[in-house]
Amino acid sequence: MKQMRKYIGDRAFYKMVLMIAVPVMIQNGLTNFVSLLDNIMVGQIGTEQMSGVAIVNQLILVFNICMFGGMSGVGIFTAQYYGNGDMEGVRHTFRLKIIIAAILVGVWLVGEDLIQLFLTGDAVGSDAEETFRYAKSYLHIMMAGLIPFSLAQVYGATQRETGQTVLPMKAGMVAVLVNLALDYGLIFGKFGMPKLGVFGAAVATVVARCAEAAVVIIATHRNTNQNPFIRGVYHSLHVPGSLVLSVIQKGTPLLINETLWSGGMALLVQCYSVRGLAVVAGVNIATTVSNVFSIVYIAMGSAIAIIVGQLLGAGKMEEAVDTDRKLIFFSVASCLAAALAMAVIAPFFPRIYHTTDQVKWIAKWIIWVMAFAMPMYAFMHATYFTLRSGGKTIITFLFDSFYLWVVDIPFAYFLTRHTDWNVIFVFFLVQMAESIKCAIGYVLVKKGVWLNNMTLEGHS
Repeated sequence: MKQMRKYIGDRAFYKMVLMIAVPVMIQNGLTNFVSLLDNIMVGQIGTEQMSGVAIVNQLILVFNICMFGGMSGVGIFTAQYYGNGDMEGVRHTFRLKIIIAAILVGVWLVGEDLIQLFLTGDAVGSDAEETFRYAKSYLHIMMAGLIPFSLAQVYGATQRETGQTVLPMKAGMVAVLVNLALDYGLIFGKFGMPKLGVFGAAVATVVARCAEAAVVIIATHRNTNQNPFIRGVYHSLHVPGSLVLSVIQKGTPLLINETLWSGGMALLVQCYSVRGLAVVAGVNIATTVSNVFSIVYIAMGSAIAIIVGQLLGAGKMEEAVDTDRKLIFFSVASCLAAALAMAVIAPFFPRIYHTTDQVKWIAKWIIWVMAFAMPMYAFMHATYFTLRSGGKTIITFLFDSFYLWVVDIPFAYFLTRHTDWNVIFVFFLVQMAESIKCAIGYVLVKKGVWLNNMTLEGHS
């Protein structure tokens, strides 16, 4: 019992954690819940439409994760500057995020050939042509949402890193309500709106992203007392050269990591797609419901980045170690409950979709595999954010995307193309390959390689 006290905090500790994690959890939960409803609505139209949307969402995910990586690389400094009371430092990091977002939007181009990669193996004939047509048109509409999405990420990330998690949650809730109403109206032609089918889902997403950006931007600039960093932030785009160099040093590995990770996840789906479009549809259904439950460890990762990052910036190393240990334990314990709930609904959720029995069977079993692996995901996610909070981004690059490309993808490629094993068993083996990362993460966190105060860097 005495040993367990190292992993369990007092009431004040959990109140602090939940004040940060719950708004993030609500925001992500509502967003993922609407994505789930959106997915279900598109799934009522047909398998080809659902597969087309799933393929494009994999590609859009690559952009989203690139943006997340760019914001996160700078955000390490934002959290530590804020913990040290340095508002000018926070202001500089905000400007740098704007510059990074503009660059990413400017260079982002997705070609039709990327969509075609998913239409291989058994995915040939008229079904594949229909899927490709839906995917291409859906993608063209979704591209219009990249700019508002990017601005919402710049403002929302800075809000969270400075401990203000409620505003991004409110903006997310507005986006959710707009998306949900327009989804139903534009997909099925309700409320006097045109019936656009799968394309209506794309229009709804773009409008919702515009609404989210508007809310978070307007509220941030109206409340300068709570957000002092925003004062004069656009008077210039000056960022100290030393900070740029520090972000390049610390943030580039993180940006590369997130880019390679998102691309790698898309490639994993492509590996599974050689077993047929039914597998793509099944993975899409399972991932949609998994995203709803994964908000627990995602929110805890954000809490670790904020709380531990601010402690490191304030030079409170011993407190950071103790807090981090309790946060990791809380994350894994919470995800045990989430995994159980996910396993219970697995046989029933796929029945909602208007698709084949084969797709429903694949989805059910993949949900079970994901539920079984969820506590493992939670531990890996928590150790990743611990290492990242101290600026150990090269280590996180090796720990995360390097491992994905060197181990997971070749393993999945070999199993899907050179064995006749059931795709569910193949998916299970690929997920279990991640367990090695748990051991690596444990050792790195235990050794304290992440204990690093970076507020002494980046000034000129």
